[in-house]
Amino acid sequence: MSRAPRALRLTGLLASTVLLTATAAACGSDSDSAADSDTKASQDSAAAGAFPVTLAHKFGSTTVKSEPRRIVTVGLTDQDAVLALGKVPVGTTEWLGGYKGAIGPWARKDLGGAKAPTVLKDSGTGPQVERIAALKPDLILAVYGGLTKTQYESLSKFAPVVAQPKEFNDYGVPWQQQTEEIGKALGKSAEAKKLVAGVEDKFAAAKKAHPEFAGATGVVATPYEGTFVFGSQDPRSRLLSDLGFELPKDLDKVIGDEFGANISKERLDLLDQDAALWIAPDTTSSVKKLHADKIYGDLDVAKQGREVFVKETSDYGNAVSLSTVLSIPYVLDRLVPQLAAAVDGKPATKVENPAS
Repeated sequence: MSRAPRALRLTGLLASTVLLTATAAACGSDSDSAADSDTKASQDSAAAGAFPVTLAHKFGSTTVKSEPRRIVTVGLTDQDAVLALGKVPVGTTEWLGGYKGAIGPWARKDLGGAKAPTVLKDSGTGPQVERIAALKPDLILAVYGGLTKTQYESLSKFAPVVAQPKEFNDYGVPWQQQTEEIGKALGKSAEAKKLVAGVEDKFAAAKKAHPEFAGATGVVATPYEGTFVFGSQDPRSRLLSDLGFELPKDLDKVIGDEFGANISKERLDLLDQDAALWIAPDTTSSVKKLHADKIYGDLDVAKQGREVFVKETSDYGNAVSLSTVLSIPYVLDRLVPQLAAAVDGKPATKVENPAS
């Protein structure tokens, strides 16, 4: 069973009246300005009061002594949580999409007018330590990552490093915990919890609108070197489970302690669920090739049109793979209607691809 490479993320009487109005407006402006200053001071004070903070992770724990200002994200999707929490990283790690600053369209507004981060590469050999050091970081985030102990120790020479949580597989941290861990590291725990609650409300609304999702079975796969299926800890699979779908019961037993794995022809039965979400190179020739496979093409999921295809190199496909606090709302707007069509019990219903 082969493993895919890792790279399979916020102015007379009339004159007097005008004068009085202008004076009142000026006073109001001063008051508003003072209120804004008080609010900022309060936020700064709250952030300052959050430090020092210690975060546990796979290699022990890391203490962040003061509010970080030069943040580098080594975690492949950590930049979205940083942006959502009002900070702009000085460096990000590019995983997919080729976006400027590694900032996807769903997160671009959170960049504001700030300069796009320096983009680092992770070619599979690990973080670019020298380039990271040159950015003079005061915090390195690797929450959604797979650092080795040696890489962690190398990066720790330059700044505090928050590595991946030990209770999950590498690249297996849920988006909720990712956001809250990063919130703690930035001194913004309350803001992080609020962000998480907002996205969870969107999941709840989708489930309420589609009670048919509850108890329906689903699986996420990609036609990579055959058939690659994502495990329960992968963020793509978590999209389905967070919407109420149940994953195949023996999925993780087949995959092991990885985010996913290639499966043999004998285990294509894992794909025969109420819905199969495919992250595919395209939504035309890839589909034809899949259906031409005699074993897969004979499964009910294929014969009854219970498949959802997402083009992996599109903004939508990238957002699905990242599955962050910022990308998920973008995904749900597109994915929920597709899943609803897939599980409506009518083989004639076509699962439409979103326009963008």
